[in-house]
Amino acid sequence: MSKIFTTISSGKFKGKKLELPSLKTTRSTKSIVKGSFFDTLRNDLRGKVFIEGFGGSAVMACEALSNGALSAVAIEKDKAAFALTRKNMQSIDEINLKAVNADSFLVLPDIIASQKSPVLLYLDPPFDIRDGFDDIYDKLLTLIIRVQKDKIFMIVFEHISSFKFPENIGDFALLKTKKFGATTLSYFG
Repeated sequence: MSKIFTTISSGKFKGKKLELPSLKTTRSTKSIVKGSFFDTLRNDLRGKVFIEGFGGSAVMACEALSNGALSAVAIEKDKAAFALTRKNMQSIDEINLKAVNADSFLVLPDIIASQKSPVLLYLDPPFDIRDGFDDIYDKLLTLIIRVQKDKIFMIVFEHISSFKFPENIGDFALLKTKKFGATTLSYFG
């Protein structure tokens, strides 16, 4: 089976190739979605810690660091995808990138609480159409209620377009949504 690659599209690491994991275990963020996200929030990344809650291959974390984030963390539970997370981060050789092999639902509150700078939280879980993930969005809503809110600058969800988040999740209000076919980005501040 041949390897699949993507490229960091902007910032100081522009053009750097990153390997993607098998589509059987993860769903990579489409280039158009990634581009829109960074076009929207590039200036807001400065001085922020970018946390990718479902890291896959850490493409979003690497791109965030490339675009000025203070540091970036990618959390990935799947062992094979995590191996690529570490490989991609090592290929950039940047000390401000951190990979965590764990379940986001268990470790995210503590990782957020340990940050000294504001957090931009990016949550891109497996879509609820995959086997075993039919309650993923309910779990996300419960997770957001548990995190330390004063540490978070913004939360962005990448999710299946058929799911509609409520206008408010605890202290966070829906700022905007952007739809890309089957995928939507929902921004909460």
